Amino acid sequence: MRTGRVAALLLPPTATPDATRLIAARTTRAFADGLVSVLLPAYLSALGYTAVQIGGIVTATLLGSAAFTLGLGLLAHRWPARALLLSACALMLGTGLGFAAVRDLLPLLILAFVGTLNPSAGDVSVFLPLEQSLLASQVEPEDRAALYARYNVAAAGSASLGALASAFPEPLARATGLALADAMRLAFLVYASAAIGAAFLYAGLRSAGVPTADAPRVPLARSRGIILRLSALFTLDSFGGGFVVQSILALWLFQRFSFSLTDAAGFFFAATLLSGVSQLMSPLLARRIGLVPTMAFTHIPANLFLVIAPFMPTAPLAVAFLLLRMTLSSMDVPARQAFVMSVVPPEERAAAASVTNVPRSLGGGLAPLLSGGLLAASSFGWPLVIGGMLKITYDLLLLRGYRHHVASRPG
Repeated sequence: MRTGRVAALLLPPTATPDATRLIAARTTRAFADGLVSVLLPAYLSALGYTAVQIGGIVTATLLGSAAFTLGLGLLAHRWPARALLLSACALMLGTGLGFAAVRDLLPLLILAFVGTLNPSAGDVSVFLPLEQSLLASQVEPEDRAALYARYNVAAAGSASLGALASAFPEPLARATGLALADAMRLAFLVYASAAIGAAFLYAGLRSAGVPTADAPRVPLARSRGIILRLSALFTLDSFGGGFVVQSILALWLFQRFSFSLTDAAGFFFAATLLSGVSQLMSPLLARRIGLVPTMAFTHIPANLFLVIAPFMPTAPLAVAFLLLRMTLSSMDVPARQAFVMSVVPPEERAAAASVTNVPRSLGGGLAPLLSGGLLAASSFGWPLVIGGMLKITYDLLLLRGYRHHVASRPG
């Protein structure tokens, strides 16, 4: 079934109406994620927290996301996906209201761990495995990478607008006389409002009401081996990525080049937009060279740019290399999502998406804390160098192990 004239122009022709709802919900959440990921380090700094404490809060968000995502993925085959998504929206609503109200460190750490706050421009929350597994069945297999690309591009465009909106607290504070921290706190109310909007969209899903009759008793009964091996590789990639999540990168720009919120908002707007639009090329490249080569051959140069950026003596040069990195760094995402969904049977997709996405939180969970310590000791971008080298190692191992896998072949 096609999704209507507008959706048919934007989505693959075999996409269902539920694909449109899932993408719209992801887009709604992405705006809020882009907004708070840039503001979070500035807001916590305004409250008087150190770089190490900020890194600790970011780490708590990632570790909590890992725990909840893993638990959800392993149980998702037994519960209606719609109900799980609506429950996640309720948790997102509570997270936004909590961060708007709480100032003390211990409650913030607890909120960060149990909530859905996302310190990255991408999604590392409990929503992701549910959405990915549902999307896999909303399109024919040959259009799966294209659908994931549009899913990610829509989210990236929305997140870039959220990042741009992070500049507004400064003029708002000047115009109203509010303290800057109070002006930034309003962003968390926007985050809570996005949860309500996403819940409305999830409530209308048609194909996520009840578990399928062939739902397995044990998750990943048939595909456990390959999923665990891929998860180990993704853990390495995510550990490297944890050194440069958006909140940590913003903190480095604040320290190294004295960026204002306006400067950071402009940079992350451009970076997120470039990252998203470039993903449209991923399905085209994958059809020619395969899914795994697409992942590795775009990721390696992106991470070389990341390693080079800290050595640049001026802000314009550093920003230039970071933007070059962002034009390539996310082209692997649709290919990775399509590859994972291709190597597991349909009834195991939710568990596979969960287990392979947990490393994005767990593998990167300790890295922000380490990054905070490195930035407290020096404004040089050691987190960028370390993160880039770790991610290049992942790319080479992935290419060696899965380049010739049948699910990666063009076609």
